[in-house]
Amino acid sequence: MEWTEQGIVLGTRRYGEAGAILELMTRDHGRHLGLVRGGAGSRLRPLLQPGNRVSATWRARLDEHLGNYVVEALDVRAASFLDLSHALYGMTHVAALCRLLPERDPHPDVSDSLGEIVERMTDARWTGPAMVRFELQMLTELGFGLDLDSCVATGTTNDLAYISPRSGRAVSRSAGEPWRDKLFRLPVFLVDPDVVPTTEDLADGFATTGFFLTRHVLEPRQLTLPDARAHFIQSLTRAMAL
Repeated sequence: MEWTEQGIVLGTRRYGEAGAILELMTRDHGRHLGLVRGGAGSRLRPLLQPGNRVSATWRARLDEHLGNYVVEALDVRAASFLDLSHALYGMTHVAALCRLLPERDPHPDVSDSLGEIVERMTDARWTGPAMVRFELQMLTELGFGLDLDSCVATGTTNDLAYISPRSGRAVSRSAGEPWRDKLFRLPVFLVDPDVVPTTEDLADGFATTGFFLTRHVLEPRQLTLPDARAHFIQSLTRAMAL
């Protein structure tokens, strides 16, 4: 078995004296692991940092084997994250989100979105809303997508202002006003990509995605939201204030 594809490095773990098990997010082969011989050494270690894009050739005798990677660096972007705490935490967080997907299960849209986020991770004002949308996308990929197109109570598509925590659907302002304290606020940037979100909008967006990720995805697996997510949001808020 053999294939060659580009991928984003999600992480590595040491294997033996000098090897490393490399975890990539690829478009056609999903989240895929393989052994890199010498991957823990000084020559290859800088190339295998989370966020770098590599060209990887995977080989194994049988498809179900771990297999071996031979990698070539294409974009060593991880170095640009070192002085930006929101970028470092952001990369850790998106990698954790990708690990919620089954190994070797292709999710090309997630791979494309991850690549775009990594390319623009240093831009805090762009990364904030992109991360909220990425979390929404992950909910959809995992089978728990939100419906923000029309009001769950009236069917209208106008003046959508809230999100129901029970149904995950949008609620119009008039229908939701009596129960506004029990609903999530729907930030406009989630339904209109041309709107630039405020810090409050981002907080509302992250509150919503965090709730549904926890209830539908993490709690059934006896997991919690990773600490990196909270650190990312805090760092992002500070960076946007500068």
